[in-house]
Amino acid sequence: MSRLVRALLAAVLALAGAAAPAATSAPASSASGSAGDPLRLIHDRLKTAPVLKGEFEQTKTLKGFRNALVSKGEFLVARGQGVWWHTREPFETALVVTRTKLFTRNPDGSTSNLMDAQAEPGLRQVNELIFSLLAADIDVLADKFAIAAQPVGAAGWSLVLTPRDPAIAKVLVRATLAGERDVQSVRIEEARGDATLIRFSHQMPAAALAPDEAARFQ
Repeated sequence: MSRLVRALLAAVLALAGAAAPAATSAPASSASGSAGDPLRLIHDRLKTAPVLKGEFEQTKTLKGFRNALVSKGEFLVARGQGVWWHTREPFETALVVTRTKLFTRNPDGSTSNLMDAQAEPGLRQVNELIFSLLAADIDVLADKFAIAAQPVGAAGWSLVLTPRDPAIAKVLVRATLAGERDVQSVRIEEARGDATLIRFSHQMPAAALAPDEAARFQ
């Protein structure tokens, strides 16, 4: 189960990276203050929306194994609702996270509850981190990560998140986000030596969820 949570966290870090620099009004005494100018510049290069959907390709390299694991699919992120992560290849499955639960939805429409916040307090911590990212709460984010922002060329940028929180550091060494108007890739390096690269494409923002999209979180 921790593998699923790590993969989901990596994806959401990528998607939410565009939101994190948005809190440019954070006080200079905060952890974001020293990087204020780069963060503001990156924010100007990004577009944000309440809903974002698109496609992904994920390549996971396992320590000690020659061949990487590749999966493809589509995603949907809705602020205040959750994340829907639909893998089409090599096997079809949908992973859904909300504030209170994490579950899978099978091709036949049935669901399997994987974790519940009441039974697994750790899930609530993961969810709070996810929604802090999506809400652009840079002060909360800075409590858990050291943030290095770097504009790249005329339109690009990169963000490197290094965990401050010892609990996160047990799983994650660093996450590197890169893009232009959208987050285009994220690389996550795990403490045990594995690495995951996720590339995003065909991203489309929206003002609200369509009814069928909202149903994916129920």
